[in-house]
Amino acid sequence: MRYVLTQILLGILVWFGVLATPSALAASAPASADLSRQPAIEITVSMGNADNELKFFPDRLEFVAGKRYKLLLSNPSNQKHYFTAKDFADGIWTQKVEAGKVEVKGTIHELELKPSAKAEWLFVPIKPGNYQLYCSIPGHAEAGMKGSILVSVL
Repeated sequence: MRYVLTQILLGILVWFGVLATPSALAASAPASADLSRQPAIEITVSMGNADNELKFFPDRLEFVAGKRYKLLLSNPSNQKHYFTAKDFADGIWTQKVEAGKVEVKGTIHELELKPSAKAEWLFVPIKPGNYQLYCSIPGHAEAGMKGSILVSVL
């Protein structure tokens, strides 16, 4: 019952546009409802490819508010790329970003992946909406390196 109430509270917060961290929501719920501890749904995104196509694969990402995700980013091309989606990033709670032996916590607005780089971004979307995704390197978005992110409510 507490889990259901927590989910309803999350829905109300999302509806009114109030952002709250999953930890704050979980403070009054049982440990099983702690959004920061639920299993992460893995989604893989390739930034470009070995043929140096300027595209995201896939270029349309869909998330559900209140679910925990692990975005697995890779750059198989021979040039650097940016994962830029500031409005999306403003509407999520980032648990952490891991790259190599480094773990970054806090607000993230953009990730740069150098050639052959990989990164993991763990987050919980909070605010539903449609968001733009693009590579902010001059000419990359114009050449097709752009996409969309949809955050929906259950």
